[in-house]
Amino acid sequence: MLQGLRRVLMVLLVRPVTRLLLGGQVDGREHLPMSGPAILAANHNSHIDTLVLLCLFPTRLLARLRPVAAADHFLKDPVSSWFFRHVVGIIPLQRHVDRAALAAGADVLGEARAALTAGDILIVFPEGTRGAPETLGAFKTGIARLAEACPHAPVIPVYLQGAGRALPRDEKVFLPVNVSVIIGEPVARTDDRKAFVEALRAAIEALKAKAPPLHWD
Repeated sequence: MLQGLRRVLMVLLVRPVTRLLLGGQVDGREHLPMSGPAILAANHNSHIDTLVLLCLFPTRLLARLRPVAAADHFLKDPVSSWFFRHVVGIIPLQRHVDRAALAAGADVLGEARAALTAGDILIVFPEGTRGAPETLGAFKTGIARLAEACPHAPVIPVYLQGAGRALPRDEKVFLPVNVSVIIGEPVARTDDRKAFVEALRAAIEALKAKAPPLHWD
């Protein structure tokens, strides 16, 4: 029932509104995974980043699309928690875990790893938070740990341009800005987490260089 609700909302509301407000040019669509496990790794400038990425896929894959999102932001109360978990399909990530909990065995990425094992397609923002428009921040190593947990899952770099201007951080009103999506080839996994994260960031920077000019006036 919940998957049916997700599909209805996507087809009748999210996809039409996203396309109407944001337009959208997509390059490299052939690199999108049509089955899991797989990891989509994108830059993060706006809450609409997730909606744009969800709209890239056919609705038949909705049940397998799992955005990884901050628990402290999206699970603030029972209503929003239910909606984002069961309708949007997020995997909540605890960003602030104290050392005592980690020492006791807290598994921050456990649900995300389980989703990969089940054959899902994760949507991950390696920066961990929204940055300034068109600016790529430092990457955290969680993406490398996920890649290690599921070595056969391709990690596909994605660059989103314009989303940070369409709905900047802390703003609540959409601006009709054309958002471009550039999708690259999978980044080869390495056993060196730092090297892998740097290679992934370089791949997204390379996609950014291919993005069409963005006019701010």
